[in-house]
Amino acid sequence: MTPDRKIRPAEATDADAIVDMLSRLANETGDGERFATTPDTIREFGFGPAARFACLVAGGSQNPLGLALFFPVFSTLRGMPGVYVQDLWLAPDARGQKLGQALLAAVAAQAEREWQAGYLHLTAHHHNLGAISFYTRLGFDANAQDMPLTLSGAKFSALAGKAEVAI
Repeated sequence: MTPDRKIRPAEATDADAIVDMLSRLANETGDGERFATTPDTIREFGFGPAARFACLVAGGSQNPLGLALFFPVFSTLRGMPGVYVQDLWLAPDARGQKLGQALLAAVAAQAEREWQAGYLHLTAHHHNLGAISFYTRLGFDANAQDMPLTLSGAKFSALAGKAEVAI
């Protein structure tokens, strides 16, 4: 891999570039108006001893070409830890050059090494046919039995407020 296409762990100093790439991804998928991540949230939750996610960046620090943002998960069905890729994004001119595959391979290798992950999970927008085609070519399978559901905002807080045991 050439130096300008190198994949490396993100650093806190990459927070602005990470937000820029995530914002571009959100705009491409139609979620731009809901995008709320800031460099401060990336630095707070992505770095340090209590980091909630990991991130790999492709390309040089002055010209990042893409990223993969991911975190550990556990499947009781599979009986093993895995890795969930929350975001995978490449600059348009970097697509079709196997850089996305290289990012996912790096995620899998890191997750296997650090978390003993045995599978990789992600979600693609139904309308993002290019992404679905890419993931299918790599061997990803859709599971018609699964339907992602989300509880957030005030409804999330309301449910958390119903906890009978202080955790």
